[in-house]
Amino acid sequence: MHDTNAKTELKITGHDIRGWNPDDDAQWEAQGKKIATRNLWISIPSLLCGFAVWLYWGIITVQMLNLGFPFSQGQLFTLSAIAGLSGATLRIPSSFFIRIAGGRYTIFLTTALLMIPAAGTGFLLQDPNTPLWQFQLMALLSGFGGGNFASSMSNISFFYPKKVQGYALGMNAGLGNFGVTTMQIVVPLVMTFALFGGAGRVLKNTSGTLIGKIPAGTETYIFNAGWVWLLFLVPLAFAGWFGMNNIRDEHVSPDAGAALPAFGKILGMLGIGLATAAFGLWLMLPAAIGGSGLELNKWIVLPIVIALTLLLMKLIPGKIQANLKRQFQIFDNKHTWAMTIIYTMTFGSFIGFSAALPLAIKVVFGYQHLMVDGAMTHTTVNPNGPSALMFAWMGPFIGALIRPIGGMWADKMGGAKVTQIISVVMVASALGVAYFMKAAYGSATPEQFFYPFLVLFIILFAATGIGNGSTFRTIAMVFNKEQAGPVLGWTSAVAAYGAFIIPKVFGEEIKATTPEYALYGFAVFYTVCVLINWWFYLRKNAYVKNP
Repeated sequence: MHDTNAKTELKITGHDIRGWNPDDDAQWEAQGKKIATRNLWISIPSLLCGFAVWLYWGIITVQMLNLGFPFSQGQLFTLSAIAGLSGATLRIPSSFFIRIAGGRYTIFLTTALLMIPAAGTGFLLQDPNTPLWQFQLMALLSGFGGGNFASSMSNISFFYPKKVQGYALGMNAGLGNFGVTTMQIVVPLVMTFALFGGAGRVLKNTSGTLIGKIPAGTETYIFNAGWVWLLFLVPLAFAGWFGMNNIRDEHVSPDAGAALPAFGKILGMLGIGLATAAFGLWLMLPAAIGGSGLELNKWIVLPIVIALTLLLMKLIPGKIQANLKRQFQIFDNKHTWAMTIIYTMTFGSFIGFSAALPLAIKVVFGYQHLMVDGAMTHTTVNPNGPSALMFAWMGPFIGALIRPIGGMWADKMGGAKVTQIISVVMVASALGVAYFMKAAYGSATPEQFFYPFLVLFIILFAATGIGNGSTFRTIAMVFNKEQAGPVLGWTSAVAAYGAFIIPKVFGEEIKATTPEYALYGFAVFYTVCVLINWWFYLRKNAYVKNP
């Protein structure tokens, strides 16, 4: 095990670092802090763009609905769900990239790969007659952005001393998660003018941006939603290549090798994740939209996808297999499983609600819910309905903004204590959101319930952000330096399935005309997390007391 207290000599050769020990105060103050800060501030905007490309389907699908693309609400919900499943699954191999490929090579390549779905999505959105399967393919590839979180967090965890892990990881995750808010503000804005030229399309329904509603009949440029991210991704790829470092020490990236072999390892493992995600989607989706027709339940498919991904990774031959076997030791630690559940409560909720909220606002509040011939209908456009694109950014904005604060509170109060407080807040908020959602979905004037719904949802987002920061602190304190990075990656991988589960659950419950049931289920899960956190970290004889 790496001795974090030993005095070590730092050696820097090009972009490679040896003898890295941020817990050595002298090394940290002399050179370490400057190096870590540079890597962090390149990592943050790269991660931000990853979140933007991963989750922009939540906004794009709303605008596709407003423009009259020939797809049903259910088909459009599947695009967010596909991106969610892909991004979550890609986090599993991404959790282990840093040791086998190095931080510099990993961040450069994974940032550059985002250009493929960004450019492809923009190209496809030019033509409203583009087949659904092509949008589904771009949604699958958008998962690159979701996978990047696991490798980014694992990488940054190695650069900072334990005493400020909550802050450093909270900054990387919190400001990186601003990709959701940034996307929800930038995408509606750039669709209003010909940023890249081309012919626009006329809105059939009222749309909106941060600054107000856009009436039907206005020309809009939906393809800018993909292309705009190329303006950031190209310079960020250069920044990653020329500004970041590989830590070549035994406990971090001893086998990174040269750039091209490292890229080959990353691409091969990403290929495994894409294949298993696609297989899972095939099992779940109806034949009419490219699935097997089996339509297996998501709770059956997700364990299959996770297990199959890990199994295929274990079959990789050569030195990679030995490297992965060493990192797979995290699965023998009971804290890995406890923190996976707790982290899913915080980040899984944040990312899932971010993906589902825009379309949920559109469907629940954008239509009048009328009783016609003894049956409730939900197809009459509500002229007083709020614009999803005006309000959906607020929750993710608060959740991301407050995340570093959660990390700092946890550094002072203990991670488990902060997590326990926000868990109770999440239970109460979820039940409140359920109440107002139920009232709205049975009303001819649902807009009267919108603002209490929105306020409670913002509180829920804030709690996820604070709790996300506090769980970073707990993981950093419970696990040793070598295991903390892979555990951060693994827990974030499982939690990211929230980006698939939550839109899917919302879509199913809205179809069943009981959207409040989704929030009831989440509240039950949060209650289970309260008990797990107390048992492991807060009771009298806890395994680790308030880490």
